[in-house]
Amino acid sequence: MPTRVLVVGVGNVLHGDDGFGVEVVKRLGKRSLPSGVDVAETGIGGIHLVHELMAGYDALVVVDAVDRDRPPGTVMVIDAEVIDVGELPVDERHDLLADMHLATPERALMVAKAAGVLPERTIIVGCQPAEVDTLGIGLSSTVTRAVDDAVTEVERCVRELASTGGAGP
Repeated sequence: MPTRVLVVGVGNVLHGDDGFGVEVVKRLGKRSLPSGVDVAETGIGGIHLVHELMAGYDALVVVDAVDRDRPPGTVMVIDAEVIDVGELPVDERHDLLADMHLATPERALMVAKAAGVLPERTIIVGCQPAEVDTLGIGLSSTVTRAVDDAVTEVERCVRELASTGGAGP
């Protein structure tokens, strides 16, 4: 049985570069990926991400705009560090999870972990945005140029994850 990998694009297409993950998975959907790799777009609906993971995956690749104070358009591959909400005091747990839409990937991943559906190997392929706070459709030219690099990185991650049973890159 092939390794099951979910690649999910997240972000708000109405906020410029925040739609980066959505654009990357649109392009990935037109490409040939290894058997066992599914591609989905969840936008800002984190609960949709949790629902997708309930199908059972060995690894997860999240594609999103990520602010790490790098030059705009910088593509990064990051090992996700997900908080275990079960280890937090009740009041902190409530504050973190009070948003029922789970609009941030971090919150959705925490809920997926708490529900026991988050794969052990979770990678974020992110891009430093130029603009996410202004209402507007379309990526900046700098981030648009980074989409192809991100597609290449996702494909590399997926190939390595598929070849290592979800343990790797």
